[in-house]
Amino acid sequence: MREGHVRAAVTPVQPPLSPVLLLGLALRPLRPALLQPVFDGVLKMLRRRHPELLDRMADYASQPVCIDPVDLPFMILLDPHPDDPRLTVRREVDPQEVAATIHGPLEMLLALAEGKVDGDALFFTRRLVIEGDTEVVVALRNAIDGAGIDLIEDVAAELGPLAGLFRSCASTAVGLLGRIQQDLETLRAAVIAPTVKTADAQGARIAQLETELKTLRKAARRGGLA
Repeated sequence: MREGHVRAAVTPVQPPLSPVLLLGLALRPLRPALLQPVFDGVLKMLRRRHPELLDRMADYASQPVCIDPVDLPFMILLDPHPDDPRLTVRREVDPQEVAATIHGPLEMLLALAEGKVDGDALFFTRRLVIEGDTEVVVALRNAIDGAGIDLIEDVAAELGPLAGLFRSCASTAVGLLGRIQQDLETLRAAVIAPTVKTADAQGARIAQLETELKTLRKAARRGGLA
C-alpha cells in the first residue's frame, strides 16, 4: 500500500437476497484453497484472451487490490504485476495488505468487469463501495473497460467444439437464475410487507401524537400568558 495513505471508514454493503447469497451459504464450510484452481484457470484465460489488461496496470504493479463479493464467504486478492499476476482466494484479506478493496454483490462485480453497467453510477449509489486508494481502482476499471471482457464468450472460446454446448447451458443457467431471483424478490416482499405496514402505521400514529403534543404545548403557553 502507498506510504501515508489513510483509509476512511466505509459503510458496509449489505448482500441482496439472491441465488448467489444462497450459494454462498452452501460454500461457507468449503476451504478457499479448494476453489483456487478455478481462479488460476480464469487468470490464465484472461491472460490469453486479454493480454493488454494487465499491461494497462503496469504503473500499479505493486498495488494489489482486494475484490470482496459480499454475498460469498471469501475474497479475491488480485496482484496485477504483469510478469507474475495472481488471483488468490482468501477467507479474509487484511486491509493493510492491499492498496484498495472493492466491496459489492457478485452480480454487480461481474457486470462491472464486463462493462455492462456504469461504474460511476454503482459507486455513487453505494451498490459498490471502495475502501482505500481510489486511483488504483480507477486504473483497474479503465483497464477492464478497454479489454472488452465477455466471460461467457471467453470461456466458450477456450472449449473448442464444446463452445456451442457451453453457450446453450450458460444461457439456460442465466435464465434460471433470473427466475429464481424474481421468486426470491416475491418472497422477500411477502415476508417484510406486514412489518412495513406495521411500521408505517406506527409512524403515522407517532406523527399524530407529536402534532397533538405541539397543540397542547401551545395551549398551555397561551393559558400561562393569560
